Amino acid sequence: IYGHAYIKKALLLQLLGGVEKNLPNGTHIRGDINILMVGDPSTAKSQLLRFILNIAPLAINTTGRGSSGVGLTAAVVQDKDSGERRLEAGAMVLGDRGVV
Repeated sequence: IYGHAYIKKALLLQLLGGVEKNLPNGTHIRGDINILMVGDPSTAKSQLLRFILNIAPLAINTTGRGSSGVGLTAAVVQDKDSGERRLEAGAMVLGDRGVV
């Protein structure tokens, strides 16, 4: 993909991660780097993310229904056979410290 140097650099830095800090007052600062890619259609956003999903050690792809605020954290699923309901972890929980 030609161009997009800043986006490529940001994705590389996200893969490498930041530095976690424990401050003297007990505050914990996570070293995660978050990126929100927004742009016009056909500007290679999905292609860049697909490449990251292939090389990242922990990566989860989510689209559509699973991308709601609740679906990213957890979902209540009903078993077809027994009718019991259970709580399943969402993409953000399963991809903790990875790329979602």
